[in-house]
Amino acid sequence: SWERYLERRSLVLQFLHSDLSLHHLQHHQNKVELLKKCYFYLEIEPKHVNVRDQNHVMHRTDILQLIDPCQFQRMKKVGKNQTEIQLSLLTELLEQLERGREELSYYVETCDMITFLSRWDLIMQKLSKLSEFTGTLLSLQVPGRLYVKHRLVSHADLRGTRLPNIKLSLCTKMPLIFDRNESFAHKDWAKLKWFTENQESHLEQCELHCKLLTNGSQTEVGYGRIQKVNSNTCVVQDLQPGRSYEFTIRRSDTHTLVLEKWHDSITLKTKTNAVE
Repeated sequence: SWERYLERRSLVLQFLHSDLSLHHLQHHQNKVELLKKCYFYLEIEPKHVNVRDQNHVMHRTDILQLIDPCQFQRMKKVGKNQTEIQLSLLTELLEQLERGREELSYYVETCDMITFLSRWDLIMQKLSKLSEFTGTLLSLQVPGRLYVKHRLVSHADLRGTRLPNIKLSLCTKMPLIFDRNESFAHKDWAKLKWFTENQESHLEQCELHCKLLTNGSQTEVGYGRIQKVNSNTCVVQDLQPGRSYEFTIRRSDTHTLVLEKWHDSITLKTKTNAVE
């Protein structure tokens, strides 16, 4: 009995120190938190198809020009719902793994040999379930495909052209985050710099929102403006000295964007004079 107890206890400890280690759980937690800040887009394959025109001449056409707009909006809604469910499941799975770790640790550290062996079947069920949860957690961290229930392209638009199977899936882009060390305000201007977690080299167009913060007085009206930027830095001119401004950076809204739950903001105060 003692040898059996030591062997089984060692099995549980090995699982706690590998799949359910605090390091692994923290790694998953960080990935899920980052995923919640990502931008989710609808990705369509193929992106271009060859279609005959009225004179039966083949032309290379963007697939989005052929997809019915109403069906496309419906698929974006499906994509948004699927993403929100996925993020919710990831949060729930992490909580289940953390609770499972506490429960297994209790069996190993607190229970005596007789109690531990008597609950072995229950412990094995828990191990199996937690191992299954870990696998599901890993698979859900990658956005999946969407099931196309309705026809996206009308045959009338194809003029006899055979269209390949259209595949819809979800993809992510990293959030934009302000560089707190490189962003600062002067007397009447401010310089903002931002980056992504993967330090992407190709920068798409983004929007920098600038908002004057007021003290809530009825006599003063706050104002805001938006600048379109194609780089990772921007200088904002014509600011008032000695005032606080809130800057928000976000990716530009495109027709394939299905979900954006987070964007970074920073508050900077301009100097009262040039010397300061």
